[in-house]
Amino acid sequence: MRAASTMPDLSRYGTDDSAGNDVFAGTGDSTGTGDSTGTKGTAATDETASAVTGTADKQASGQDPAVSEPHPTTAEGGPWYGPPGTGERQVSGEDSAANAAVPETAAMPAADPAVPAEEAERRNAERERAASAKPVLGRVIQVAIAVFFPVMLLAAAIRAVATPLFLWIEYNRPGFPADSFGFSTDDRMTYGSYAVDYLLNFASPRYLGDLVTPDGDSLYLATEVSHMADVKMVLSLAFVTALGMALLSIAGGIYLARCCPGGIRRALFAGAVATLALIAGLLVAAVLAWEEFFTMVHTIFFAQGNWTFRLDDTLIRLFPAQFWMDAGGAIAAIVLIVCVLVMVFTWPTKKRRERSRLAREESRRRYLESLEAL
Repeated sequence: MRAASTMPDLSRYGTDDSAGNDVFAGTGDSTGTGDSTGTKGTAATDETASAVTGTADKQASGQDPAVSEPHPTTAEGGPWYGPPGTGERQVSGEDSAANAAVPETAAMPAADPAVPAEEAERRNAERERAASAKPVLGRVIQVAIAVFFPVMLLAAAIRAVATPLFLWIEYNRPGFPADSFGFSTDDRMTYGSYAVDYLLNFASPRYLGDLVTPDGDSLYLATEVSHMADVKMVLSLAFVTALGMALLSIAGGIYLARCCPGGIRRALFAGAVATLALIAGLLVAAVLAWEEFFTMVHTIFFAQGNWTFRLDDTLIRLFPAQFWMDAGGAIAAIVLIVCVLVMVFTWPTKKRRERSRLAREESRRRYLESLEAL
């Protein structure tokens, strides 16, 4: 530190010109007499001396002027008591020393650019896999519709046959066996319509039990009424089950239409094929051994054994064996026609497969766009 009594060298700021006037005294004229400018120069010199005296006082009092207030600088940018640029070099030196003092462990490690790229590739691969994967629920629904299809179609065909219209066709067609115990075609149509109506309405067994012949005798025996009640229960259960399957199939079809393009077509096609295979097997069994087939069906659905009657009982006179053979053939024909139509409209042709593929790609594109928007 410079001593308080030592004055800085001001020689380079106070050189005399050729006329002997101080530079701080202003420009002056050729005679050496100072004008107002010279007066200002003298005042500047006094202010400089006062600044120097103040600095010396601060040093004498123990206060560091470099800390208490900034050093005055010259026009060149350096401190007033040093060569130009000294202050800048000192600050730069201090910064260099401070930077050197920072330990290397304080520096942040550079991010590895390969990690984000690998992560992005992994996410893209997962998105592609998720978009390309077929939903498990869609496959389950397709299988369910294919399994439900034979039951729904058989129930619909049975309902189509169990009508007075089919009775009229049967009783009036040529070759239908006549009743050997006296029922006319009109009697058969009247009494048979009561039996069919009972199977489809919500009436109690009295609906048939209270019927009487013109002679006042009961038309149906108690065993016949009991058997018809069992038939009604089986048919009601079959119709309700088929209706529930139809509702589930409709709901599943809506899901397949939105999430699995082509799923409805594949499910219906598989169901039609399964139905044809089932009907073909039943027809072969019925043709080869009708009596055994008839007995087996009744044994399955009417295990209590109240389905055997005499030839003169009302049910046998109204519905002989020929009626059941014709009814089975009509049901098989309806099922066959519907299955053929379904297969025609759902056959996996090249055009339909291409349309399904384009629909799946469009659905996949929308799915990826939805993921990008998140």
